[in-house]
Formats: sequence, structure tokens, C-alpha cells
Amino acid sequence: MQFMLMTYVDETGFTKLTPAEQEAGIAAYRAYTEAIMAAGVASSWGRLQPSAAATTVREADGKPQVLDGPYADSKEQLGGYYIIDVPDLDAALAWAARCPTTSHGVVEVRPFWTEPS
Repeated sequence: MQFMLMTYVDETGFTKLTPAEQEAGIAAYRAYTEAIMAAGVASSWGRLQPSAAATTVREADGKPQVLDGPYADSKEQLGGYYIIDVPDLDAALAWAARCPTTSHGVVEVRPFWTEPS
């Protein structure tokens, strides 16, 4: 079963860290990514640019409206993701609990939509 682990963090937090803390954080994510790959459950993963680089598209009066910036202002922003293929929600939650994001943000675990057979 495929799940997306979405990592939400305060984007300003990283720049407030010392260089040593930044290196430790990068190393933690590198180790987590290597573990998820070694377990053979990773389908894809990625880190996103800051939300200031986002462009939002919505419909207004029947026409597309393109806006700079994220859809919503919030304390935490979507910073990256992992797509994993595991047997069930419990396994997905176990991987989410190991993600370094849980120490400074949140990890949202969401199953992919599957069409009924």
C-alpha cells in the first residue's frame, strides 16, 4: 500500500541553527533516507524549495488566477515528502515516527487513493 509522508516544518527554523546544528540536521535526514531506501520501501522522495517560491493557481469567476506564494499562511510549511510502499498504516506510521521532522515539525501520513476493483 502506498503512503505519502509529508514533512511540515517552520522554514525559518533552519537559518536560526548554528552551522553544527545544521550539519547534524542534514546528517539525520541523510541517514533516514538511506534507511528507508535500504529497507526497500521508498518509491520517491524530495525536498521542496521554500514556500516563497510557490505559485498558486485557483479559479476565480471561471478563469484561472495565478498568484505568487503559498496557498495558505501557516506556522509550518510543506518542506518535503517521501512516498513509501508498505503493508499497512501501522508500517507507514512506524516510518513516519522515525523521520527527523518529528523533532521540529510534523509528518502527515496519507494513503494514496486506490480505485475500487
